[in-house]
Amino acid sequence: MSAAAEPQLLPEAAADPLAAMPQVVDHIAVARLYGEPLFSMPQDLYIPPDALEVFLEAFEGPLDLLLYLIRKQNFNILDIPMAGVTRQYLVYVDEIRVRNLELAAEYLLMAAMLIEIKSRMLLPPKRAAEGEEAEDPRAALVRRLLEYEQMKLAAARLNTLPQFGRDFLKAQVLVEQSLQPRFPDVNVVDLQEAWRDILKRAKLVQHHKITREELSVREHMSIVLRHLQGRQFVEFEKLFDPARGVPVLVVTFIALLELAKETLIEITQAEAFAPIYVRLAYSPT
Repeated sequence: MSAAAEPQLLPEAAADPLAAMPQVVDHIAVARLYGEPLFSMPQDLYIPPDALEVFLEAFEGPLDLLLYLIRKQNFNILDIPMAGVTRQYLVYVDEIRVRNLELAAEYLLMAAMLIEIKSRMLLPPKRAAEGEEAEDPRAALVRRLLEYEQMKLAAARLNTLPQFGRDFLKAQVLVEQSLQPRFPDVNVVDLQEAWRDILKRAKLVQHHKITREELSVREHMSIVLRHLQGRQFVEFEKLFDPARGVPVLVVTFIALLELAKETLIEITQAEAFAPIYVRLAYSPT
């Protein structure tokens, strides 16, 4: 397009930028779309049906709704008029069932319970024992409502307490430290405690020198035979010398077992728990 074909602005339009804008009321844009002003609502704008729904009352469950209906009309919670409460409850359930069936399932269960209680109240009461009153069909529901109300009031009291992040924040102060490190002063008592800890750890480290002593079973077998030589009986304990240590005792016991195995000695006992005696095996000449 040539320069001669370009539209020329009138002097009034060039002086007043508002004159070049579309003929709209007060020249005020109702919105901006991709940075461009929008001076009127588009005619083909699609608004979902649920976009403008407003719930004036939000309930946390069936008990919350039922308690709201009772308290709103100042009903006595110990004497609930089941007909009126059930009718109002069903109206609300019908409303939420149309919009959210999954949410309405829990409310439908409570509605069935209310209808059951209402039906039981129309029937003659069951006979109770003498001196006892017939059970009110509403008793279980009343207990649940009272417990729920107590928990709700307790939660409201807890919510009034100051909460971190909602009602107050922690104060944070940045302190600039000097580049020169400052070490804490050490007194004499600290040095004494450190020295005692070192001494305790040193006592836990000990060196043990283990030596190997060669002991012969055959040699101790000969010693036992010499000890029994010329004696009729010798007590079992007399054959051991505890002063020589545990290794010698073990080898001596093994020597006795070997001698008994080779039938060179006899080990006898007169009765249970009686002393044990050892003697040389009898061999006829």
